Amino acid sequence: AAEAVVRANRTLKAFGFGLLIHDAYRPWYVTKMFWDATTGADHEFVANPATGSKHNRGAAVDLTLYTLADGKPVRMPGGYDEFSHRSYPSYPGGTSLERWRRDLLRAVMESEGFSVNPSEWWHFDLTGWAEWPIGNIPFEQVRRRP
Repeated sequence: AAEAVVRANRTLKAFGFGLLIHDAYRPWYVTKMFWDATTGADHEFVANPATGSKHNRGAAVDLTLYTLADGKPVRMPGGYDEFSHRSYPSYPGGTSLERWRRDLLRAVMESEGFSVNPSEWWHFDLTGWAEWPIGNIPFEQVRRRP
């Protein structure tokens, strides 16, 4: 997934954008903490630890665009983690420029093998995510490649 995100970032440079990553790999114990801190109907917004999440597998990423010229995040039709109708990738509101940026992000991510979450324009899952095991390695123990 990380290599596909790097390729997407390279593609976006031609448009004057980079990727701002909000969330990617998340250990299973964090998913469990989110679940335990959530009640009732709000459980629909968090992954069930009984099945794990795509983030636990390192196969999901939450991201947006930023402008290379000034390093600032761009405006989209809805905010990151907003959880309203404006979060839908098909939301028709916002300005034409905001929708274009959202659609550009989606097109580039899809060209690298990701699919967008139907309720969150910022959340992308790598195709074949179910093949990856649920990870529970704490962040401080995750190693970077040399």
